[in-house]
Amino acid sequence: MNELRAKLNRETAKISWLELQRHYAAGNVLAVAEGADLIAVAEAFHTDSAAQVKQWLSDGTVAPVDDAAAARWVDQAAEHWAVVVAPFVLVQPTAPAVAG
Repeated sequence: MNELRAKLNRETAKISWLELQRHYAAGNVLAVAEGADLIAVAEAFHTDSAAQVKQWLSDGTVAPVDDAAAARWVDQAAEHWAVVVAPFVLVQPTAPAVAG
């Protein structure tokens, strides 16, 4: 793992959606699709890989959080994996609990 990926990985943490509210209100939260590599996305943002970021924004891999998702996450007291790549907070839902 290269140094930047290792750094971003160390800076990634689980956080409740409620703790992300002020960042969402400021328009700084971007959702990363489930199954996408959150660290790879953070790395692309950090290195200004404009073509890759544009592709992800175009295909929905990365998207601004809409009001409906934000409200649903409040109701669910959802947790997300999050990493800051200023000015953005990139979030990805944690894996849902498996019923058993």
